[in-house]
Amino acid sequence: MEMENIRNSDDKLHEECGIFGMYDLDGGEVASTIYYGLFALQHRGQESCGIAVSDTEGPKHAVRVHKGMGLCNEVFLPETLEALHGNIGVGHVRYSTAGSSTRENAQPLVLNYIKGTLALAHNGNLVNAPELRRELAYTGAIFQTTIDSEVIAYLIARARIDSKNVQEAVAKAMKKLDGAYSLVIMSPRKLIGARDPFGFKPLCIGKKDGAYILTSETCALATIGAEFIRDVEPGEVVAITKDGIESDRSMCFADAKRQARCVFEYIYFARPDTVFDGVSVYHSRVYAGRCLAKDSPVDADLVVGVPESGNAAALGYALESGIPYGTAFVKNTYVGRTFIKPKQSNRVSAVRVKLNVLKEAVEGKRVIMIDDSIVRGTTSHQIVRMLREAGAKEVHVKVSAPPFLHPCYFGTDIPSEDQLIAHGKTLDEIRFLIGADSLSYLRVERLKEMAEGLPICTACFTGDYPIEPPTEDIRGEYVR
Repeated sequence: MEMENIRNSDDKLHEECGIFGMYDLDGGEVASTIYYGLFALQHRGQESCGIAVSDTEGPKHAVRVHKGMGLCNEVFLPETLEALHGNIGVGHVRYSTAGSSTRENAQPLVLNYIKGTLALAHNGNLVNAPELRRELAYTGAIFQTTIDSEVIAYLIARARIDSKNVQEAVAKAMKKLDGAYSLVIMSPRKLIGARDPFGFKPLCIGKKDGAYILTSETCALATIGAEFIRDVEPGEVVAITKDGIESDRSMCFADAKRQARCVFEYIYFARPDTVFDGVSVYHSRVYAGRCLAKDSPVDADLVVGVPESGNAAALGYALESGIPYGTAFVKNTYVGRTFIKPKQSNRVSAVRVKLNVLKEAVEGKRVIMIDDSIVRGTTSHQIVRMLREAGAKEVHVKVSAPPFLHPCYFGTDIPSEDQLIAHGKTLDEIRFLIGADSLSYLRVERLKEMAEGLPICTACFTGDYPIEPPTEDIRGEYVR
């Protein structure tokens, strides 16, 4: 039976990974809680997942790990979780933007070395991974995967030999890394969290009873009933030990203006109930919708969002414009990572498998459709056509992000420029291609307002990269 990955038929963007670590100082089992934490982060990656656990009172090399291809509920069964005994562990959900989609590249990565073990989960992309890999290979390293996360693990393991503790080794390794990374690392007796100096990717600290948690998003803390403590700062290394939290800020930039949070966390990637560096993702999206209503108003009968991330922006547009907010799409929530590829004769698109239009809601109406982005334009074209087939008189498309003009090298699968519909085309040409009556994007200057003034990375819209982009292929398909 021929199968097709959703990503190949999907015109949406995808994040690199979600990470989750937990250390129960009281000695309780952590595997099942990590599982539910990963479940809350499933939107950040649906290709593979894994959990590695250990016992801080047991042998230093005793790590139990289970990982595989698929969603959390496909990879982990009750008996699988019951076999993962330990009071410290890390978990990972993955979507591949660097390294192919194979079980060998699933995380966490587990390394056995002279000081014990390391289990590492990584969110982000390194721009200097190829040169670091070559440097390590020439000194005898043997790689088991094609992902840049293994490079990070090797650097930490080597630095640990001459370091007083694992957090110092992580800080030493960070000095060699260029790019985006949030890390959760399990050593035999500690849980380590680290965030790159630019703060590209989110990482926060939580606490539940006697256990500490490190994870990508605050929504995962809420899912397991944990209390949010704080975000890990850009450039900070945090160690959870038997005595609590220890912090090393030696890699923090003195100039906070050099930080560059991925703005797409606010636009699309993060769950709306997440708070990223003190800013509510939900409020950011509502604000983007309000800005669209102020900057590009249009007369219409109904405002609708393309599920899920377009919904909050659509609500913001409706609140600002006074045009009623409604539901036009029914989403099939049971579409997972893969589905049976329809034969060409069936003429069934991936979009129609995942979305259907409520004819009663849109028939005879002028509809404003809010979406978070337009990448290649194929999905937008199909959705506009579906609204028209359902009887919409007019379809006005509003996008709660600026036009994509440049690829991303930091963990988002924005493709090369020649595949981006906005590259080299006028607004009216894009509007014609997607079949809309009108089209408008969020203004670039509104992005910093969405992030409430925090320094952000806008390179995919402006070409202003906070780090010099790589000159060689780092993602298996795109090169500058």
